[in-house]
Amino acid sequence: MDAATWDLIRHNLEPMLVATVTKTLPLTAISFVVGLVLALFVALARMSSVRVVAAVARFYISVIRGTPLLVQLFIVFYALPELNIVIDPFPAAVIAFSLNVGGYAAEVIRAAILSVDRGQWEASEALGLSYPQTLRLIVLPQAARIAVPPLSNTLISLVKDTSLASTILVTELLRVAQLAAAPTFDFFALYGVAALYYWIICLVLGFAQTRVETRLARHLAG
Repeated sequence: MDAATWDLIRHNLEPMLVATVTKTLPLTAISFVVGLVLALFVALARMSSVRVVAAVARFYISVIRGTPLLVQLFIVFYALPELNIVIDPFPAAVIAFSLNVGGYAAEVIRAAILSVDRGQWEASEALGLSYPQTLRLIVLPQAARIAVPPLSNTLISLVKDTSLASTILVTELLRVAQLAAAPTFDFFALYGVAALYYWIICLVLGFAQTRVETRLARHLAG
């Protein structure tokens, strides 16, 4: 790379970092938290004895898992305005990513809940605990330990998926790289920097995942 390219990289390191801190990371965090809450309700609905409720949950999961995330983004941002529902880019991205996380994480949470021994439910019932109390105090804490690894992988995937928000004009990391590279066509250099930022974030999350899993393993061993 020539000197001009290195200058371009140096001048855009800070703007790309700012976009990462102010848009990419908040978009990831908000979407993941909202998606997890949604996933919990969908998982419980999927396990419901009420057929209609379970069917609606299955349909939601099927649609989310059976359609591309990019299409979901486009529907929220570009298609909904045809129904007079106009959403700004960042909230639209949060909605689409949250719905996507909810569909995938719901099955993870459901499987984790089902893995808890049935005797735990029966013992709780014998103690007079209600269904919500059993979930909150007995089942979900145990299911959480099982769900941590796959949910951590979902979070890491979400970090990378946020790059798709650039297609609906969210000025996150990739969007800043695109705008900076456009005048000079130095896409390789700036996209490489963007990839480095994503990689570092995923490395940090992977390290955190390992630490959490190690602590959970020690807790279970104890």
